[in-house]
Amino acid sequence: MVNVSIVGAGVVGLCVASELLTRNVKVNIYDKKTKAGPHACSWWAGGMLAPFCESESAEEEVCRFGQEAAAWWAKRTNVINKGSLVVASSRDGADFNRFKRLTSNHELVSGKAVASLEPDLSDRFARALFFENEAHIDPRIALRDLTNRLNQAGVKISTAEPPKDSTKHIDCRGLAARDILHDLRGVKGEMLVIRTNDVSFQRPIRLLHPRLPLYIVPRGNGVFMLGATTIESEDSENVSVRSMLELLSAAYALNPSFGEAEILEIGVDLRPAFKDNLPKIRRIDDVIYANGLYRHGYLLAPAVAKQVADLLLDDTAGDFVDENYH
Repeated sequence: MVNVSIVGAGVVGLCVASELLTRNVKVNIYDKKTKAGPHACSWWAGGMLAPFCESESAEEEVCRFGQEAAAWWAKRTNVINKGSLVVASSRDGADFNRFKRLTSNHELVSGKAVASLEPDLSDRFARALFFENEAHIDPRIALRDLTNRLNQAGVKISTAEPPKDSTKHIDCRGLAARDILHDLRGVKGEMLVIRTNDVSFQRPIRLLHPRLPLYIVPRGNGVFMLGATTIESEDSENVSVRSMLELLSAAYALNPSFGEAEILEIGVDLRPAFKDNLPKIRRIDDVIYANGLYRHGYLLAPAVAKQVADLLLDDTAGDFVDENYH
């Protein structure tokens, strides 16, 4: 049996461990923390498995490999298969038409259909794009479920240093890997967790806006994740006043009842990304590095995990394997 040490217990590290476990590989995980929490970038994600929506601005690989994600996650955590809804105010019709043109696998629905899908959007939008084949998960529950499944299989997360003599090493440290991956950069994301009993959504909703497109993801029990900005900044300490105002204003535009919502959490993270915003798998000095998932962590981590396993066990190079890195 192959013995592998995985460094980093964020979404990528846990997905790689889970995938390798299904292939009869013994894994050991090493991280500064024994479980996921606010210290991890993946803690603050939206959890949208929305490959077709992402194709509006992302590379083709994001849509292609992202379509594998829901089935992979469904074997490990609860996946909510109710699609995605994209709306825009009448003054932002050009943005709506552009989004419609650049994406696929959607249905253009009328205001009446919007109200049927989401009654709390009734009479607010004359049309929407419904992406029926998209899904979402709760990232925190998904991280917990992955960790629990690994624990049940005898895999623990250790805060010790990984042994030097382990047969194989896989590095999934995110931005901490910049000591080796010098072309890795951080992209700031800001988000809010809010609560109100006056609004009920069944699926993620994207509100198109020329300056700050918003998404809001229902978490259940009146809790919503509201985000997120994408800023070329290394500041991971605080949310800017402008971002806070725009996020809350956009939520209010979806439904004025959000004006009375409680702000439960304010989150900031730095997402690891390469220049082309696509993940890369690199072999350097007998270590496999899996990194750079940008804002597509939960969408692309399953595909990255599969390709890491293929490279490790069969020496097969998938699309995300970067063989030209020096």
